[in-house]
Amino acid sequence: MYMEGADQFRGWFQSSLLTSVATQGVAPYREVLCHGWVVDAQGKQMHKSAGNGMEPSEIIRDYGADIIRLWVASSDYTVDVRAGKEIFRQLSEAVKRGVWAAGGFPLEVNTMSICEVFFDLSSLIYRNLLSMTTEELIARHPFDGVVLIGGCDKNIPAQLMAAVSANKPTIFLPGGAMLPGMYKGEPLCCGTDSFRLWTRYSMGEIDMDEVVAHEGCLYGSAGACPIMGTANTCQTVAEALGMALPGSASSLGVSAEKSRQAELSVRRIVEMVKENLTVSKIITPDSVRNAIRVLMACGGSTNLLIHLKAIMGRAGFDIDLMEFDAISNDTPLLVNVKPHGTNPVGAEFHNAGGVPAVMKELEGKLNLDCMTVTGKTVGENLKKVDYAYDRRVIRSIDDPISPVGGMCILKGNLAPNGAVIKRSAATERLLHHRGRAKVFDDLSVAEKWLADENSDVDENTVIVLRGYGPKGAPGMPEFGNYLPIPRKLYRQGVKDFVRITDSRMSGGAFGTVILHCAPESAAGGPLAAVRDGDMITIDVDKNLLRLEISEEELSERLRHASPKEHPDVTRVFVRNFIDHVLQADEGCDMDYM
Repeated sequence: MYMEGADQFRGWFQSSLLTSVATQGVAPYREVLCHGWVVDAQGKQMHKSAGNGMEPSEIIRDYGADIIRLWVASSDYTVDVRAGKEIFRQLSEAVKRGVWAAGGFPLEVNTMSICEVFFDLSSLIYRNLLSMTTEELIARHPFDGVVLIGGCDKNIPAQLMAAVSANKPTIFLPGGAMLPGMYKGEPLCCGTDSFRLWTRYSMGEIDMDEVVAHEGCLYGSAGACPIMGTANTCQTVAEALGMALPGSASSLGVSAEKSRQAELSVRRIVEMVKENLTVSKIITPDSVRNAIRVLMACGGSTNLLIHLKAIMGRAGFDIDLMEFDAISNDTPLLVNVKPHGTNPVGAEFHNAGGVPAVMKELEGKLNLDCMTVTGKTVGENLKKVDYAYDRRVIRSIDDPISPVGGMCILKGNLAPNGAVIKRSAATERLLHHRGRAKVFDDLSVAEKWLADENSDVDENTVIVLRGYGPKGAPGMPEFGNYLPIPRKLYRQGVKDFVRITDSRMSGGAFGTVILHCAPESAAGGPLAAVRDGDMITIDVDKNLLRLEISEEELSERLRHASPKEHPDVTRVFVRNFIDHVLQADEGCDMDYM
């Protein structure tokens, strides 16, 4: 593909075409994508000499990052796109007009915005920072009510944590999912298909040209990755909690329906203020149990165990991890979407009925008396819901994908406080497994060993990656999905193997990976005691994760284990995070919150 601005029809497009045809007999590109220029508000080209350029940082500072996202999503790239403070102000004002129309007085407050891929090691550190700053903005300003807008992995739970702590009338407006990309008629989803693509490349099945061709088609629009990854799972769970309007979690970020939901949300917040409908009346133990059930039925991200624990911690109650497991075992897997299924989340999930349709199928298993931001209970909201409109995407409770939900909690001497496995994304035969351990304390070393075709690995080997928990990394990065299939095994046709770690995994990833081992090795957890050649047993049906050594031997090894130190970490907040972060089974919030 050749991509260039509209000014180059007589320039690079033409000169490269003529040169290639003359010398090679073929065009130098298969496709041409022509885009307009970004110009100023008057339609003039931006130049330093004219002083009419714009700094994105200034726009983010004045109007927030979400205003830029809205501008990008609503712009026609095939023609010149105008950008100016007055234009961004118009978008911002359009949101405010909805509040004015409902009789409220709108004030716009911006917060930091975080994304997993743009932070060193892990953005989980900054989830807590975002929650604290957002809480202070909500609590210390004379706001009567709050509309939270978010769409990515850590922004949503951070906002909900802040909302719980501040306890004002609050409604969450999900940013929505993106459309899937397309490559040669095949729908592509960033995240899940990215991982599959990179595996094929690393194993020599495709070359870099094929990778680049796919990658150029991964993103269909603005919005959250079109899979049931962490971002869309967070949006789904927010709606299931009762914190978002019914149907708003699954609507596309670039749809007209999302604009309508935005207006309804800002109108509704004014009513919530008059009703004094605060967060504490919505987020309760029973509403969290409803959200857990929806999470399991959707095969959502394991990261939500951490986020829900943090939200509950702020609310002053707790639900034990084994109750998560019990709910999963009593909840059928209903939603056929990537990464465990075949469909993109994008338009397919929403058009099938979205979260309301899933909750309708689960109606007999939900607490219907839980209050929601609509001012009505879950049961009252579900009276307006018919059924799922596409059974290929949302199955009936009588015809599930699986009779049990997407996750399972494991315990044993390797994870006395719990670990999690995404059962829906794992290989069935590996859910009951016994194998010898190969231990790594450094991801880069693990990757080199796994890529070496002479490595001493077989299909029963259990890879242990430790030192990447909340304190150890720090920040518990998503390294569970960065342990690829050993090249030696891949050549033999083995497509999955067992991995154990105290880190996390992307919601878009797949494979038999045991995550969140608690306590982590850097905090003196038993993972620190594992040695090469030790036998490890996994039995999902028995919730068992066990290192086959005596308790005496385990204690002796841990007595001599040295927790990871971070002498080079002196930045105030990161140092504070290492010293005060809770473990995964407690939500990884700060111990003083």
